[in-house]
Amino acid sequence: MKICLVHNEYGTFSGEEAVVASQVGLLEKHGHTVCQFTRSSTEIPQMKFGPLQALCSGIYNPFSVQSFRRFLSDLRPDLVHIHNLYPLISPAVLHVCKEFSLPVVMTLHNYRLMCPNGLFMVNGTICEKCRGGRELWCLLNNCEGNLGKSLGYALRNYIARIRKSYLHNIHGFAALTNFQRQKLIQEGYAAERIQIVPNMSQPARKTDAAPLGNYIGYVGRISPEKGVNNLLEAASKHPYINFQAAGGYDKAPELVDKAPQNFLFKGHLTRESVNSFISQSRIIIMCSICYEGFPAVLVEAMLRGRPVIGSRLGGIPEIIDDGITGLLFEAGNAKDLGEKIQYLWDNPELCRKLGEAGREKALREYTPNVYYERLMDVYKKAEKICSNEPLTK
Repeated sequence: MKICLVHNEYGTFSGEEAVVASQVGLLEKHGHTVCQFTRSSTEIPQMKFGPLQALCSGIYNPFSVQSFRRFLSDLRPDLVHIHNLYPLISPAVLHVCKEFSLPVVMTLHNYRLMCPNGLFMVNGTICEKCRGGRELWCLLNNCEGNLGKSLGYALRNYIARIRKSYLHNIHGFAALTNFQRQKLIQEGYAAERIQIVPNMSQPARKTDAAPLGNYIGYVGRISPEKGVNNLLEAASKHPYINFQAAGGYDKAPELVDKAPQNFLFKGHLTRESVNSFISQSRIIIMCSICYEGFPAVLVEAMLRGRPVIGSRLGGIPEIIDDGITGLLFEAGNAKDLGEKIQYLWDNPELCRKLGEAGREKALREYTPNVYYERLMDVYKKAEKICSNEPLTK
């Protein structure tokens, strides 16, 4: 099968880029041909009136339409797999796929089809006001902290909605969790077109599950929606426990200044260093106060035999089986988080038991082979749905 992957890369390397790269490698390993239609947000600063062009192209980009039409005409793929279209590609290319009667699949990395900023969050609080065709709230709330940007985000969602770009032109959605799937169904998308395909992780060696470490670990961005301030508060109440955080903190430098003495910010780490960081920890924390997509760090920790403590929010409870592979706490509740941390810290045997159960689940649910089977199922169903549609004249 020849598969066309479409992705607008972000300004800096992100989890989505990692997923796309892994997917390309996996598909090629199984004998498929992959052709990629990509743009990068790193182009914007070099463009004349870059931010304005990005705003307009997110709504409709005629150059992408022409370029993509030539791309499909020349390469003739069997299927198109969409990852991210904003801001330089635009949903307009979905209508081009319709011209070629191509089945189209989309991986849902976030909630952008329903929420202009993709997070269902504004000013540190869960917000779903834009659902049901009320994108204007993105502007009224100034969700991006910039009125021009908030307007652009609202407009591009509005235009895509009224043109039914996603509703009528995507034959198969790969949702990361059932929570995400249900949100899409509530928004009016056909349930039969949405399947659950969690992200994959490469299995860690059994030997990577080193003896329990001497610190609580956090891996990820240090930004408001990640709830790290609650982890700091919990750490301050347990001075005899060491805490360490791996991740860039340029978006929340004030947290570094207020960190208690038993909390160390290590900054951004390489992938290899992150794996070592997880293996040397005792427990890994996911303390987000937003609807996470599919936090890869949880699976990475489980594969290394580490128990995980996560927010009881969004899709996280689908990854962490409370009391079996880890513990859940009330999102945003530093007291509850602290109690769960102390309970596990004081029970190393339970840590080992939960960690082993987590590894077994990760090997059963989140390996490349399982991911490939699920993805192929999405492709087959998308092809069937597409073949039953009337031909486009």
